[in-house]
Amino acid sequence: MRIAVTGTHRVGKSTLIEELEEQLAEYRVIDEPYHLLEEEGYEFASPPCLEDFLEQLRRSMELLEEEGSARNVLFDRCPLDFLGYLLTHEDSDSFDVEEWLARVRSTLQTLDLVVFVPIEERDRIQIPAHEDREQRRDVDEKLAWILFDDPFELGMDVLSVHGSTSARVAQVLEHLGRGERRR
Repeated sequence: MRIAVTGTHRVGKSTLIEELEEQLAEYRVIDEPYHLLEEEGYEFASPPCLEDFLEQLRRSMELLEEEGSARNVLFDRCPLDFLGYLLTHEDSDSFDVEEWLARVRSTLQTLDLVVFVPIEERDRIQIPAHEDREQRRDVDEKLAWILFDDPFELGMDVLSVHGSTSARVAQVLEHLGRGERRR
């Protein structure tokens, strides 16, 4: 399968992917676009500007396209993440989602499952004081809207996970019909 893990920042996506990688040894992990772009020399503004999120959206779509029909891949983030950030950015009026939807749909069709890691009532991640908590909550709400209300008619298979990392891993493995593979 081709699985993407999505959610706002600091919800435990990367931790979940690390644990899934251990349980699904035949899977390869594709790092999130932010880290890949940084390694390639892209310099992000602080805080990220609209163009930074557009660049991550582009890179995310490229990753899905580059991987083509490769199976057994775990993606840390996917185009949906960046739609969430772009649609909640203070300059979101400059972003025309309709311009991007055809390509977003096309690349998302290559995924078999999107695992959504929401902010939970009792936050599982320590949030630094400098973090923009309002932006984090806005992106979380926007992603939930995109995934579950499906206003863009993406038709994705979505699994929302909750609880400890081990509980989240168990939920994914159960969804995949592989609960018995847990070590």
